[in-house]
Amino acid sequence: MKESKYIWKNGKLIAWKDATTHILTHTLHYGNGVFEGTRAYMTKKGLAIFRLEEHTKRLINSAKIVYIKCPYTKDELKNAQIELLKANKECYTTNVYLRPIIYLGYGAMGVYHLNSPVEVAIASWEWGAYLGQEALEKGIRVKISSFTRNSVKCNMGKAKAVGNYLNSQLAKHEAVACGFEEALLLDDNGFVAEGSGECFFIVRDGVLITPPHDNTLESITQDTVMHIAKELGLKVEVRRITRDEVYIADEAFFTGTAAEITPICEVDFRIIGEGKRGEITKKLQDYFFTIVMGENEKYKHFLTYID
Repeated sequence: MKESKYIWKNGKLIAWKDATTHILTHTLHYGNGVFEGTRAYMTKKGLAIFRLEEHTKRLINSAKIVYIKCPYTKDELKNAQIELLKANKECYTTNVYLRPIIYLGYGAMGVYHLNSPVEVAIASWEWGAYLGQEALEKGIRVKISSFTRNSVKCNMGKAKAVGNYLNSQLAKHEAVACGFEEALLLDDNGFVAEGSGECFFIVRDGVLITPPHDNTLESITQDTVMHIAKELGLKVEVRRITRDEVYIADEAFFTGTAAEITPICEVDFRIIGEGKRGEITKKLQDYFFTIVMGENEKYKHFLTYID
């Protein structure tokens, strides 16, 4: 990881090396905390945060779901992210990833969490394509995981919560250990849910299909893709997808803040379509990058420029 100069923590900019936590930080032991992943793109007009409003709203909502009272308002957190990027501006030559986190600090132990102080921090660093730049063109190989996506019967799946990602880590490790790049998780009813950190789409007969939010995170990039699909005149269906339907899809891809739009060329040793990025996936990718790079006037409201 390429370090930046500052991290924003509890209302102040501090040196990257000083952004430390106590070993008895409550979240470290019990897993209750929430975070966001947000990108800022190096456009011709300068650095611009993509969909800052929506990402910050989801962060606040996540905290509410897991019963953590954030000491900052949405506007204060938005301004904090802008302040951080401005302070670190000299560190960046390309696209940047932002990681705001709300967590429970040092003060009390035991499962009950309301006696622990709430801490808020935001880090930012240069980060390229999550699954590799080459993957954006050639696609990745995916394994359907033996791990089931956390059930709504026992977890708060609409929260981007720290503890939820243990399941994702194990699924990702299994996939990589088996020679794949990423995992695809089914829900507890056997229908496709999402990747270890991405939302999922397939294309069949020209129709774009994505799972409902019954057992998935409400993805901001997924929403962006659906906006783009409408612009391109593509039919979109939000419905359950079975495992075998994935195998016979014409195209498939992951979406997410980190993954952006990453084609899938193979699932469980079955070649998807022609085994490379499909035509519709490429059209969606190309349109997406005009938006995030500030080249599409219609979607300029999705960008917050850093002066």
